[in-house]
Amino acid sequence: MKKCIFSLFAVFCMFNLAFATEQSDITGQWNGILSVQGTNMRLVFHIEKTEEGYVSSMDSPDQGAFGISVATTSFDDSTLILEIPSIGLFFEGELDETSIIGTFKQGGLELPLTLEKTMSGETRLNRPQEPIPPFPYRSEEVSFENRAAGVTLSGTLTMPTRGRNFTAVILISGSGPQDRNSEIFGHKPFLVIADYLTRQGIAVLRFDDRGIAQSTGNFATATTADFATDVESAIEYLKTRREINRRKIGLIGHSEGGIIAPIVASRSNDVGFIVMLAGTGMRGAELLLKQARLIFQASGMSEDYIRTNLSINAQLFAIILTEDDSTSIERVINSYILEIKDEFEKVATPEISAESHIELLTAQLSSPWMQYFIRYDPMPILEQVKCPVFAINGERDLQVPATENLSAIKSALERGGNRRVTIKEYQGLNHLFQECETGSPVNYAVIEQTFSPEVLKDIVEWILRN
Repeated sequence: MKKCIFSLFAVFCMFNLAFATEQSDITGQWNGILSVQGTNMRLVFHIEKTEEGYVSSMDSPDQGAFGISVATTSFDDSTLILEIPSIGLFFEGELDETSIIGTFKQGGLELPLTLEKTMSGETRLNRPQEPIPPFPYRSEEVSFENRAAGVTLSGTLTMPTRGRNFTAVILISGSGPQDRNSEIFGHKPFLVIADYLTRQGIAVLRFDDRGIAQSTGNFATATTADFATDVESAIEYLKTRREINRRKIGLIGHSEGGIIAPIVASRSNDVGFIVMLAGTGMRGAELLLKQARLIFQASGMSEDYIRTNLSINAQLFAIILTEDDSTSIERVINSYILEIKDEFEKVATPEISAESHIELLTAQLSSPWMQYFIRYDPMPILEQVKCPVFAINGERDLQVPATENLSAIKSALERGGNRRVTIKEYQGLNHLFQECETGSPVNYAVIEQTFSPEVLKDIVEWILRN
């Protein structure tokens, strides 16, 4: 998964090449870094002046988001205000020669943010695995319908140039809004995977999540169960393609996608095989607590801080596990938070006050996706999966701990009578299957490798054998 109960971000190298500017000149590109508990996220604002006033857009390169329209851009008496109501973002700052010093607010989070004026244009990140056209295979823009949900999914289908009756895979993204390349932290892992598999003779369909990029629908209200129906629609689409062997359609899911693949396989005979990339083998509530501990430890948090945080979260998760509906969940959570309000002072930081911490946590726990994930137990579903399964993890994965999850996945599959199971733990790889030193999410962005070549090779060899 690409998010945890506390949103954690990483940053690439950023070049703050500031230069002198006139006091009245606010136009141009402005870069800044948000820092939260030792992790960083880069923001870029592009400001232009028109006859009607100022207009601007925002990039969040470390999340693969570009060209986000800023609803309000005002600059008066050296004060810049930027506002994007659709995501609850607000920034206000004062221009001081080459810098704009201000405050960033979003969803209860309030952080200092300094913007520096830079030379236009993004610094290209070194991503040596990212394929560059022309490609030695066919690449087709496609769309298909999830009629039951009223959603149109858009994606890319790549196939070898010659031949037909291809084995095919559908790539399923992890949590959080993902485009067809699963772009995150400047990496495009699904583009890399699709390119490698297609060069080996395997057709690949990858698509934008519902409500993201060119796909329609509402991402914010969807749960893992909803995304599973999107994948089922992708299977139905591939079955209409004469180039594809409909008996050899498989699923490759990363993180949450590794939850979705078994759901689909458990109720469809059309799934020939599944590859679980850091898929989970334990209930969401348990996983989130393990994940938080590992990430907090890697971030250098004190044991007292970690213990208090996990205690709060465990109690809140227990409420979601025991209450029946969202209204009662909200009521009980609010009551509980009032009882333990002093505990939040113990986990307050210079960046996040106790009040902001409460607002962030309650907002996340009100999400339909989060409530579903906390409740979801993958064990019963895994016991129903009968097709071949390749379940793999990086040994340094802090988001989906490898040993516990792989063991649980293997046990559940075998309890269901599935003997066509391959489990592998890769030494030195993180949650994104990058070669790494620590596995910390902070380092995802600064690692140049997008996806382990060893894992790519093993996936292809396993698919061709099965």
